[in-house]
Amino acid sequence: MSDLQTTPSQTVGPFFAIGLPWEDGPFVVAQDSPDAFRVVGKVLDGDGAPVPDALVEVWQADPEGRFAHPDDPRGPLARMDFRGFGRSATDESGRFWFHTVKPGALPCDDGEEAPHLNVSVFCRGMLVRLVTRIYFPDEPGNDQDPVLVSLPDPARRGTLIAEAAPYGYRFDIHLQGDDETVFFDL
Repeated sequence: MSDLQTTPSQTVGPFFAIGLPWEDGPFVVAQDSPDAFRVVGKVLDGDGAPVPDALVEVWQADPEGRFAHPDDPRGPLARMDFRGFGRSATDESGRFWFHTVKPGALPCDDGEEAPHLNVSVFCRGMLVRLVTRIYFPDEPGNDQDPVLVSLPDPARRGTLIAEAAPYGYRFDIHLQGDDETVFFDL
């Protein structure tokens, strides 16, 4: 018989306030940017309960379909107020938000990707971030977007499409359960 004992399990994080703060927070564009709107949502667990200590991150193209990156082959950004990146911690109700503008479509090998936000979700208990997208409703390119059409179940496609709201758009992220958001294995 051995005297060794099992190592107790530990939850990962939350350490977001230490290592992942972002100076501009949820502002992908400056507060007074023309055509700016908000994307607001909640991060919810498998039971539909809010996740109060998650971090949601977005990265997106500008309205002309260019990224704020020196290697973007489409050239430099036309807007000086565009950051292209934002981070929002969830509050006690699991809410997050971003102040942004609608991105342009992106060229790809299979044609064109519809306007979307690239999203990463970090939260306790996860060793690896979750990656998803936010598409916009009534966008003509959604029917040809190679990512959306690769999902055979239309109901699953719907988990990637935001809802129009008076302030812009609403998009909830369901980590598990019947309404689980589609996440990508990168």
